[in-house]
Amino acid sequence: MTKETLSGSDYEALANLRHTLRRFMDFSTSAAQEEGLPSQQHQALLAIKGHPVEDAMTIGLLANRLLIAPHTATELVGRLSAADLVTRHSDPEDKRRQTLTLTAKADAVLLRLSAVHLTEIREMAPELITILQRLQAKVT
Repeated sequence: MTKETLSGSDYEALANLRHTLRRFMDFSTSAAQEEGLPSQQHQALLAIKGHPVEDAMTIGLLANRLLIAPHTATELVGRLSAADLVTRHSDPEDKRRQTLTLTAKADAVLLRLSAVHLTEIREMAPELITILQRLQAKVT
């Protein structure tokens, strides 16, 4: 699809999608702040918790998941560790790597945040589905 073939309806759907995603991100940031967490720390906790159990989460993997530089992830993990939200362990197979686990405190905070996020997503789902279906209909 080229710029010349986009309709006013396409632009409207794209604008609505961005607006809806921004509303969700604003909600998410506010919910995290109410729990005393910056948004990036909340995202890090969720990335760690949501990582497959059979594959240990490392700082490098966390950087990849959050789309941040490895040194930024190291600093972020340092702040999470200082707040008693994450523990670091040397990887037994590669001592240069550190694996990350959530503390009980982090699990409790994340449980509360995830519950309110799921409620918000479920409320927004019909609107998002409608927008995505409008955008998908133009492709197929």
